[in-house]
Order: sequence, then structure tokens, then C-alpha cells
Amino acid sequence: MSGNDSVGGPALMSSEASTSMPRLATSIRELTKEYVLKSETVRALRGVSFDVPEGDYVAIMGPSGSGKSTLLNLLGCLDKPTGGSLYLGEDDIAEMTDDELAEIRSTRIGFVFQSYNLIQQLSVVENIQVPLYYQGRLGSGEKRRAMELAERVGLGDRLDHRPAQLSGGQQQRVAIARSLVNDPFFVLADEPTGNLDSVTTDEILAIFDELNDEGRTIILVTHEDDVADRAKRIVRLKDGMLHTDEQVSEERRVAARLAQREAVEELLARE
Repeated sequence: MSGNDSVGGPALMSSEASTSMPRLATSIRELTKEYVLKSETVRALRGVSFDVPEGDYVAIMGPSGSGKSTLLNLLGCLDKPTGGSLYLGEDDIAEMTDDELAEIRSTRIGFVFQSYNLIQQLSVVENIQVPLYYQGRLGSGEKRRAMELAERVGLGDRLDHRPAQLSGGQQQRVAIARSLVNDPFFVLADEPTGNLDSVTTDEILAIFDELNDEGRTIILVTHEDDVADRAKRIVRLKDGMLHTDEQVSEERRVAARLAQREAVEELLARE
């Protein structure tokens, strides 16, 4: 079952409530995470709570030591919380086994990394299919979907290229297409523009804008304010706690897009 078919949140909503309340891609409740380092307990997260409705676009920000990376690992099902709950649909990852977490990672979450994480020996289409490979789904229909996603991100003329034959921006486009191949609950992007120049950053953010306009849920971790301003919400962490959770007005989002485009045009004019 695809993510779009089963997202419900921590509690099933009544038919009346569901007509007025958006379904949740993920719901975080009083989330805590503690580590023991050299006999000292480090409280990385201290009771963080927020929801991400389907179709939302959330930027997560915070200084070093804020708990941002810990939260990212939990959202990506790479770790389990010490306390609290983190729901994907109706499933609480805090209650899952390692095998169940691995299944969640491969079927319900689309990952986009700062360093792309492509397999150098594989072509564009083959890299997009990697999540399907781990599920034993490599039929003609899956290959056709991978090709369609490559077209969707503007790589239809580079289907057989290897990563070394692609620019950084093109490699990130492959990563975005790969993140969509399983029709995930949400796309989790970790500093996706961190290795890119201004021109390519604007191109990649434009793809995220388009995906969100189509209804895709995006959770993006960034330290750049101009990148965060493209999102619909900005969640800021500080000292392991939720510091602020603000809605970004449409005017502010448009202004951020225009400012980046103007910066790109000025840069190109100087070349």
C-alpha cells in the first residue's frame, strides 16, 4: 500500500472530522532522545511535539547542538526515541523492531542527501530504482516509472549516464527522483542544496516547490534562511526543544523565490 493510501496519524479520525482536518504524514508527541557518552547522559531532544499534515512543506532549522540531526535520524527511522511517540500514519516507530524500521525506510520515506549518495557504477535509471531493488521489485513497470521520474526532474536525455558524467545539480535531481519512486509518506531532505551553487540551488528548490504544489509532503533540514523561506513552515529547535513553529506567508515565499532568481540573474550576467 502506498503512503498516500494509509496516512492517518496517531489516532483514527471520524468521517466528520476527516472532512475538515488534513491527514497527517507524521506526528511527533513529546519526543525525547538521550545518549550516554562516557558515563554522562546527553539529552539531545527534550519533549518535542509537532504535526506534519499531508501536503505540508516544513523546513527544520537550528544551531549546532539544537537536536536537529537527532530529529532527522528519528524522522528517517535510523534510530528510535528514548521516550514519546513518532507516528508515520498510524504506526509508532518507537514500538518497532529494527527489521520493521528497515521496511519503513525502504517503503514510506524518500531520502535526499546533501552528498547525493548515488552508486557510481549505476546509470541514472538504475540509481532511481535502488529502493525498489531492496524490495525485489525490478519489473518492466518499475523501470518505466523510474524513467518517468527521470523525465519529471529534467533528465530524460541522460537515462544511461553514470553519476561521474553528471553535474552536482543533475546528481541531486537523480536523488530527488529516487526519493519519489516508492510514493513515500514524505520526502526527507537533509541540506539538499548544501553542495550546490546559487544557480543550481534555485533549480533544485524549484523542483521541491513544484512537488509540493502537486501535493507532496516535504520535510527539509537546512541552515540557510533563504532556503527555509521557500517552505510553508519553519520549525526551529534550540537546546533540544521546539523553539518556534511559524507559518511562512505566501508573500514571504514569493519574495524568497524572486530574491533568489534575481541573485541568479545577476550572477549569470557577470559571466
